[in-house]
Amino acid sequence: MAEVRGCNIPEDLYYWPEKHVWASPQDDGSVKVGVTDVAQNMAKTIISALPKAAGRSTKKGRSLGTIESGKWVGPVTSPLTGEIVEANPVLSGDPSIINRDPYGEGWFVRINPADWDGESADLVTGDEGVASYQAFLESEGITCE
Repeated sequence: MAEVRGCNIPEDLYYWPEKHVWASPQDDGSVKVGVTDVAQNMAKTIISALPKAAGRSTKKGRSLGTIESGKWVGPVTSPLTGEIVEANPVLSGDPSIINRDPYGEGWFVRINPADWDGESADLVTGDEGVASYQAFLESEGITCE
């Protein structure tokens, strides 16, 4: 896992740096989506996470639900168009799991993508993802504590 300005950026995920979301293709064809270490660090302690329900359709750039902390309330932006097939059931009872494990148990939703190959081309991954996120963090003056 790469560390950039104190923020963890796993090389095996796909990122939309400006929206602070990640995507991870699963063996069943679905894609897990969550918020990055950067997002949870900026939000601080997350007190509420309300993903949209399974069965709802989503479009790239639209909200998958909201996250609230004592400092911030805002949407989790979808990096893909498709259908939500699962909302993380852990979030309702333990929303701060996003703070503790944003890339593992703190995932937000799973989506069946309409066009993973086409839309993932807009996301960054691997060394390119780390470099892109680093450039974004430096340009915005963002660090993780």
